[in-house]
Amino acid sequence: MKLGTKLIHAGVAPDPSTGAIMTPIYQTSTYVQSAPGHHKGYEYARTQNPTRDALQDALAAIENGTHGISFGSGLAATDAVIKLLNPGDEVIVSSDLYGGTYRIFTKVFARYGVKFHFIGMQDAQNIRNYVNAQTKMIWIETPTNPLMNIIDIAACAQIAQEHQLLLSVDNTFASPYLQNPLDLGAHIVVHSATKYLGGHSDVVHGAVIVKDEALAQQLYFFQNSCGAVPGPQDCFLVLRGLKTLHVRMQRHCENGATVARFLREHPKVGKVFWCGFEDHPNHDIAKKQMRGFGGMMSFTLKNDSMDAALKVLSSTHLFSLAESLGGVESLIGHPATMTHASIPREERMKNGLVDSLIRLSVGIEDADDLLADLDKAIA
Repeated sequence: MKLGTKLIHAGVAPDPSTGAIMTPIYQTSTYVQSAPGHHKGYEYARTQNPTRDALQDALAAIENGTHGISFGSGLAATDAVIKLLNPGDEVIVSSDLYGGTYRIFTKVFARYGVKFHFIGMQDAQNIRNYVNAQTKMIWIETPTNPLMNIIDIAACAQIAQEHQLLLSVDNTFASPYLQNPLDLGAHIVVHSATKYLGGHSDVVHGAVIVKDEALAQQLYFFQNSCGAVPGPQDCFLVLRGLKTLHVRMQRHCENGATVARFLREHPKVGKVFWCGFEDHPNHDIAKKQMRGFGGMMSFTLKNDSMDAALKVLSSTHLFSLAESLGGVESLIGHPATMTHASIPREERMKNGLVDSLIRLSVGIEDADDLLADLDKAIA
């Protein structure tokens, strides 16, 4: 079954009681039992919910996994994955990553004895320099947030296999439409489903997908025991969003390419970071492991000053100044003060995330209107 068909039909069946074609929102906290221990597969809604079950089945299908596990946010999903580790374990992490991920690693889990090595992974072989007896996991984003660096998932998977490590891939920027890390050897895929999977900026949700039964059972245990579960309304909204992911992503990719090329040719724009350019670092790897290049990008101005960047950020009309990404509407953001403010400035600068960097999430509006909006703001 091809992806577009999976997105519409996976995990969903007509409601047996009414024939409703959309999975109902089972807005209940508990379920009646006919006798102690005798029930219809559902006992308590933190543990199980039919709306969540339908979404989890759909998530597993679209990432070519066997188990999907839903959480209350992308960071709750990240939290559950790191709970697979023990004090003293070490994780090798791509240095260019979402600020919230950096924060939970360094400010939460580091306190409990998990050590994180943040390294450049544009050359995946660099990972080998940091593997030791305590290493248990490799954690990557690709494309990275916000510099759009590309990391070779298959090469990372080979290293993970050689050293018996878990490979976890945050696939939020690409989405399953563009990339399926499990097919490339990853063990765990993480999504902030708030972004492209939901797609309409109206839900906060996280997901983990695996195809290993033992991993799945551990993650289900954390989901139930720690309680960071999504409500049925949120699950319904993500399930609805999945049904149009393929048509939305096609437009995101088309508009993204148009905007990136416009920015690169603009006389007042400096660097443009978009993995679809042939001279983008590791573009050949992006072509190999992705089916397109998406609608995420970042750029600087030739007048590379904070004041100039702030003027652009405050002057757009269609590009709304806001955190998040992946919705149908276009967003503009300032990583240094918004999404990545939790990373110390010296760390940001070391990784190339300058104070004047502007990030775009290109939506599905008419591309000509988006170009006019950016041109006016930059001018």
